[in-house]
Amino acid sequence: MAQGIKYVVIVGDGMADYPIESIEGKTPLMAAKKPNMDWLANHGSMGLVRTVPGGFNPGSEIANLSIFGYNPLRYYTGRGPLEAASLGVKLKKDDLAFRCNLVTLHSQGSKAIMEDFTAGHISDAEASEIIVDLDKAIGTEEIRFYSGVSYRHLMMMKNGASTCSDLERLELTPPHDIIGQEITPFLPSKGGSGNRVLSLMAESQQFLKEHPVNLARVAGGLRPANSVWLWGQGRSPQMVTLKERFGIDGYVISAVHLIKGIGLLAGLEVMDVPGITGYFDTDYEGKGQYALRGMEKKDLVYVHVEAPDEAGHMGDLRLKIEAIEAFDEKVVGTILKGIPRFEKVKVMVLPDHPTPLSVRTHTADPVPFVIYSSEEKRESGSIETFDEVSAKRSGIFIENGYELIERFLGISLSGTHEATN
Repeated sequence: MAQGIKYVVIVGDGMADYPIESIEGKTPLMAAKKPNMDWLANHGSMGLVRTVPGGFNPGSEIANLSIFGYNPLRYYTGRGPLEAASLGVKLKKDDLAFRCNLVTLHSQGSKAIMEDFTAGHISDAEASEIIVDLDKAIGTEEIRFYSGVSYRHLMMMKNGASTCSDLERLELTPPHDIIGQEITPFLPSKGGSGNRVLSLMAESQQFLKEHPVNLARVAGGLRPANSVWLWGQGRSPQMVTLKERFGIDGYVISAVHLIKGIGLLAGLEVMDVPGITGYFDTDYEGKGQYALRGMEKKDLVYVHVEAPDEAGHMGDLRLKIEAIEAFDEKVVGTILKGIPRFEKVKVMVLPDHPTPLSVRTHTADPVPFVIYSSEEKRESGSIETFDEVSAKRSGIFIENGYELIERFLGISLSGTHEATN
């Protein structure tokens, strides 16, 4: 690997999508005004990459592990442990960490519907108060709750893997996969370890029903956080750092604990950026500016932006296009304006997975990527736009997403082949 090169990976979470009839069969990426990503496509190398291997649920944890260069088949143990790393929660060998969403359930007769997997995008302050009180109310020496950001939190079960090893094998559905659906078919079966999860969720519902934060939210016309939803359980993975693998160090920039946790386990340092939220009101430009600062000090910066994914889950075309345009102008654009200060720079931009508006959840379809190198003085190419169709037309397809990092770093082109269709 060449010395002195600065690397920046810019991930627009969930940007990829399907063609939409109301915008003339275009995808949001095709419809959005994104001159900076288009410039990269025109001056760099584009292709498609499969970030979610077959057999895996297409979650951000799987996709981002792949982008970081880790084979999910080897390194993925569950989403909870990745977030625990970010929160500084130390897991012992037999501890289990669960992702713990604050959600809004809506009663329809005897049925409970997953109305909102974000509890109305509850604020950090409100959520923290709820989680602290919940831990006091139903936490035990074995069960602990830890506050994260907005609706995203953590539950740890001490010695869970040794005393209830079947907890690891429970199939617990991510709440964003069942928006608007009745929850019963997605709850664990009664009996054994399933009862423990069901009991905790039921206890949370009883406690949260009269919590002051929820009473105030309902009075203000907001959705209450009236249940926890447990999923993504696992033990702490053992990961070889990027420094050990490739001799590089760097920063991770994200408002999402999952991404920060992967970065920490990969040996990167979390760069805190004031004003980033993981939502539409995040400080896009701040992420770009801090990425440039990080490049001055270390080899690599991994920048993650959540907003397009949130729009996808909401099924809101306007918001998704706006999020993509803000990502392009204020993150990608800010970084491109600043990179001339560095002698050698490589930039990679991609979504982690699609979050199509039509299904309002993640899918495992391959996503477009573009790699630009300041050392390669390329003439304008035949590809003019960064989108799903252009990427497929490039003829480059990487089947094993975790090998993309090697292509980006210039270490190897193993795992790539020319597309046959």
